[in-house]
Amino acid sequence: MCGITGFVTFKPFPFRKKIIRQMLQQIKHRGPDDEGIFTQDNVTLGVRRLSIIDVKGGKQPIHDEKKKVTVVFNGEIYNYKLLRKELKLKGHVFKTETDTEVIVHMYEEKKEELFKYLNGMFAIAIWDEEDKKLVLGRDRIGEKPLYWGIFNNDLIFASELKAILVHPRARRELNLDSVYRYLTYEYVPAPYSIFKNIYKLMPGHYLIFKRGRVLIEKYWDVSFQRMGIFSEEEVLQKLEVLIEDSVKLRLVSDVPLGVFLSGGLDSSTIAYYASKNSRKKLKSFSIGFEQKSFDESKYAELVAKKFGLIHHHKIFTPKDLIGLIPEVVSKMDEPLADSSLFPTYFLSKFSREKVTVSLGGDGADELFMGYPTFQAHRLADFYNKVPQFFHNYIISHAVRSLNVSFENFSFDFKAKKFIEGIYENPLIRNQIWLGAFGYQDSAKKILLPDVRKSLTIDNPIEEINNKNDLKRFSAWDALIYQYIKTYLADDILVKVDRASMLNSLEVRSPFLDYRIVEFVCALPVSYKLRGFTTKYILKKLMSDKLPSVTTKRSKKGFGIPISLFLRNELKEIMIIAKNELGKQNIFDNRYINNLVDMHLEGRKDNRKQIWTLIIFYLWYRTYFS
Repeated sequence: MCGITGFVTFKPFPFRKKIIRQMLQQIKHRGPDDEGIFTQDNVTLGVRRLSIIDVKGGKQPIHDEKKKVTVVFNGEIYNYKLLRKELKLKGHVFKTETDTEVIVHMYEEKKEELFKYLNGMFAIAIWDEEDKKLVLGRDRIGEKPLYWGIFNNDLIFASELKAILVHPRARRELNLDSVYRYLTYEYVPAPYSIFKNIYKLMPGHYLIFKRGRVLIEKYWDVSFQRMGIFSEEEVLQKLEVLIEDSVKLRLVSDVPLGVFLSGGLDSSTIAYYASKNSRKKLKSFSIGFEQKSFDESKYAELVAKKFGLIHHHKIFTPKDLIGLIPEVVSKMDEPLADSSLFPTYFLSKFSREKVTVSLGGDGADELFMGYPTFQAHRLADFYNKVPQFFHNYIISHAVRSLNVSFENFSFDFKAKKFIEGIYENPLIRNQIWLGAFGYQDSAKKILLPDVRKSLTIDNPIEEINNKNDLKRFSAWDALIYQYIKTYLADDILVKVDRASMLNSLEVRSPFLDYRIVEFVCALPVSYKLRGFTTKYILKKLMSDKLPSVTTKRSKKGFGIPISLFLRNELKEIMIIAKNELGKQNIFDNRYINNLVDMHLEGRKDNRKQIWTLIIFYLWYRTYFS
């Protein structure tokens, strides 16, 4: 696991090594063990290494035999041993035991087609000396980040945006369209970034930079083409083989390895197969909360005891959150309003005291339709059959009259969110349920008139949906696709990558093995959502392997009591943010004051909107003050 960066320039450029070292310093946390630099003619590449495989011999950059191909690489290639055997049969000579060297020789054989053969999480940069081109590639789902931008005809890239910004030719210009996107999504969806002229390479894509021109190609995408008819027993057998093999591949490590364990179905499934296939007794890690409606500690301990894991547990308190907020946000590339970033960082930090690699359960909710929103869409189908009179005068009125509760996923919060998006099509409705400011009107109202006039996009939700071409799929498949391409790639995986790598911890996600993704997406929806039962086939698979409470209880998520904290421990920072946001010439201060007043008075739970604004304020202060 590493951090990579570099640039290709066609003009005289002095002090290239000094510049690349400054860029590498920005991502040192991603690779504290070693630094490598390559500079030749037009290209300069750099890498910071976190040693996982071939600890002594895996120094990067790595070249081919003739030094015509040079690679820097962030991530893990899980099928590298199989590829290595095939390459050896073709006459390639290896000097290390690393997966990085496999990439070098695969490029010699396959050129840009090599990405199709890699099973892993990765961001890769390849310099082809003969063809004088740079090739950048990103893994299928987006587990590893890769930013790029063109400035004065030079291409600059990095694992994290902050490394690009220290390059003397890069410009730091706020993209107001992306501020609008952020308000809608709580993150900036790919391919955009919060800055002008800097982009994220989309998952499943590669980029070629040659003679000053950029070409971006897609090499993989999620498909929902149904397979032949399988019995439920055959689906269960195939799914188990895939999950077990995926976990086995991700247990390969030359450094200590453990498991994140929340006590929910997903992490418990990974813990089961990891403990079953590990030669050593595994360590597991969990965190709990003082507020009972958020805490899952007892379930994590139950699973750990059942599988004989060496369990480590800590309580995440408001004091911990207050201490982490400035530390974490100041290190983030872009504003990210997912409050679970902070407990994830806390979990990563104390896990790193014992291990260098940890397995997690990310991806299962998207693949197996595990989020409550999927149940809400099914309920919406029934709701919309009710006569309009009942909507307007009875149901809507009753929901709006509910007393405000600040508990985790309280009934009034869910009911009010449900009503908010009920009349939109499922794809728009889904993002309204997930996002902070809902639809375009509420997101625009908070912006000052001059900012609104400067926007070049009308509706960020429709913009991203159109880019993903969701009309190809059925309604349910389109929702799954939307989750994988947006919420998973640009929120969940960004959160996990940044929280873990800021602590020099590698997190591996077995559910995101592309073979599992392809298999599950090709299954009929009824295997994932049956009636109102989410994750049907995964629960069936694990019903005789996990404690019964693990497969039967409802999903809690990994949230923190933001609503309560904003009225107590976080009240001071909320007031500061409210006052300072009005000085940025972006937001309408009256709108913000109203949000805060309603929340403090208990008239409405505005946690998502307020938290989204607080995070933006803290991020903006870091990059522009």
